[in-house]
Amino acid sequence: MIDADGFRSNVGIILSNQQGGVFWARRFGQDSWQFPQGGIQSGESPEQAMYRELKEEVGLEQEHVSILGCSKGWLRYRLPKRLVRRDSRPVCVGQKQKWFLLSLTSDEKHVELDTTSHPEFDGWQWVTYWYPLREVVSFKRDVYRRALGELAPLLFDRHVDQAFNEAERRYAEKKANRRRDPARGQSSGGSGAKGLNHEARKRR
Repeated sequence: MIDADGFRSNVGIILSNQQGGVFWARRFGQDSWQFPQGGIQSGESPEQAMYRELKEEVGLEQEHVSILGCSKGWLRYRLPKRLVRRDSRPVCVGQKQKWFLLSLTSDEKHVELDTTSHPEFDGWQWVTYWYPLREVVSFKRDVYRRALGELAPLLFDRHVDQAFNEAERRYAEKKANRRRDPARGQSSGGSGAKGLNHEARKRR
């Protein structure tokens, strides 16, 4: 669904584990990582869309998670001009998102990335809570900052401002290091990536 301003209704999912890590997924065939997200279909509530996307992209059912909370309002980002499809009607200029914070209440073995014929992701890992803020593609960063900042108190007992500021400081340092040394690789920020094997990917 695209509103009168050209923003597509969408849900974003922050899936946490018992250690406070969050699910970070690699887009299929790309070196690009993000949280699961997807559009809200006609007649769906944001919560219904969230559970559908969770099943399609991550393989988890409603029984595998619990909802800790969601963003109070819609969080918007605009697409770069190069990604706007001007030949489509209506034209989508960006996303407006409801963000859900979930807790994984079952074993991670239930995670399946290939439940559909066209998987969204081919790898995933657990990363620290603020790690995605400095690694996500730039045009989504402000929405990630707002979503993570709003939902963090639901996950952590401690005051979150200090952790947020520390994450911002580390991101600034890393950005400066990359300018000095463009060849530096991306840090992992979490446990080793899990995902579809390469032979399975080739067959798709």
